[in-house]
Amino acid sequence: MFRGSMTALITPMHEDGSVDEAGFQKFVQWQIDEGTDGVIPMGTTGESPTVSHAEHERVVDLCIEVAKGKVPVIAGTGSNNTAEAISLTRHAKDAGADAALVVTPYYNKPTQDGLYAHFAAIAKAVDIPIVIYNIPGRSIIDMSVATMARLAKDFDNIVGVKDATADLSRPLKTRVAIGEDFSQLSGEDATVAAFLAQGGHGCISVSSNVAPGLCARLHDSWQQKDWATFEEVRDRLMPVHDAMFCQSSPAPAKYGASLLGLSSETVRLPLVSATAETKAQVRAAMESAGLV
Repeated sequence: MFRGSMTALITPMHEDGSVDEAGFQKFVQWQIDEGTDGVIPMGTTGESPTVSHAEHERVVDLCIEVAKGKVPVIAGTGSNNTAEAISLTRHAKDAGADAALVVTPYYNKPTQDGLYAHFAAIAKAVDIPIVIYNIPGRSIIDMSVATMARLAKDFDNIVGVKDATADLSRPLKTRVAIGEDFSQLSGEDATVAAFLAQGGHGCISVSSNVAPGLCARLHDSWQQKDWATFEEVRDRLMPVHDAMFCQSSPAPAKYGASLLGLSSETVRLPLVSATAETKAQVRAAMESAGLV
């Protein structure tokens, strides 16, 4: 089961917008050294919508080179084109990823039956553990608990969910419907404490791009039932969570990583780099958390 603090990795880029391959691998190693329990290349935070297929696959390869055998690699392979999602998922399996993170198809607005058919097609085509990424705020659609339970029952390789609904009744409903072995990973940093209390197992985090050690400590203290440490770290991280989403992600995370000397601020259009206001909020939050 996937659990603990997992990072939705940024993709460091040079000022000309090309992928900084050496910088990315240094960043992945830093995450591991800081205690991160798993890494996710080519999610939304990694700017998957604006990289080419070749770049997408190359970033996944680079991540696996560093992380394989140390921590799980859950490669982002989703698309609103089912055939494309299958292709990206096949590459992830062939490259040696431990699992694939597959987002619900955005823009197309499939029905629940369409969602089932999309994920069923991927699960049948590629024998790799699949984590469903349910994020209604970006994809417009919301996979129901019933549809997720149906998929988990019918396909052994559909093993978990990244839940970015911010509905804190959802992890408990999912646990009751599917069982405690279905890995539930929060996709909302600010609500992770409550998510864990409602039956969740971990978080695929944006904040851990800049605070991997603290995020890992949060989850370690939860698992150890060290409530005093858990509460102290939870409170220290809250301003960081707010700052990471004060502008379209990953601009704040990339600015935060630049303060640590781990990435440039560069993002690809249509996103733009952090504004002066964003920079001030990110810096203040990281200073208050003792990160810079």
